[in-house]
Amino acid sequence: MARFTPRAGAFAAAAFLIALGSGTGLSGAFAQDRMTSLPAPSASALPEPDGSAADTGPDIRQDIRFVSETVVQPLPASDTGMAPVARIDAPSLDALVARIPAEDALSAEMTCLAQAVYFEARGEPLHGQLAVARVVINRAASPRFPDDYCAVVKQPGQFSFVRGGAIPAPNASTLAWSRAKAIARIAHQDLWDSQVGESLFFHASHVRPSWAGRRASVARISRHIFYK
Repeated sequence: MARFTPRAGAFAAAAFLIALGSGTGLSGAFAQDRMTSLPAPSASALPEPDGSAADTGPDIRQDIRFVSETVVQPLPASDTGMAPVARIDAPSLDALVARIPAEDALSAEMTCLAQAVYFEARGEPLHGQLAVARVVINRAASPRFPDDYCAVVKQPGQFSFVRGGAIPAPNASTLAWSRAKAIARIAHQDLWDSQVGESLFFHASHVRPSWAGRRASVARISRHIFYK
């Protein structure tokens, strides 16, 4: 029978601890698996959480492979504040307006555009409302006018509903406001053609401003006349 000596007992205990340590798993926030068959990466290739490399203590990461996961990054919001609408095959502008989501929030720029439609043309047919929106958009694209919708609408002496550079709040509970928002979105995304084309000016048909005689008229829609 083999004799048990203190030296043999010490060797047995050490062997047991080594075997136990080699089977220990690691836990944490990263998905990981063992890679004992691949060469161990250097410590400098695996930075510490604070960005610095470890300089003391044993390196327990040499046989760990971090498993990457797909990261889905959301697209930045559009300037409308709403998801873009694919071109809809609608039989009429009325049908298209009905298909635009009414609950979507508007950005500040789109709110100014919708307010121009609401205050200038909410009593007009939808084609007339679209024409007003188109004039605001055309102006923002022209070097002769400010380059954003709010600045175009608030430009002094241009829109009579603006007082002291401020746009009044619409009645948000009305169908007229829902339609104005839809028209603003349709015009901004060019989802429906307007007969006023690249017009930059318009006025109510019951008035005759001095500049009207110097410009070519493009269209008359209900109670508004539009000019290049």
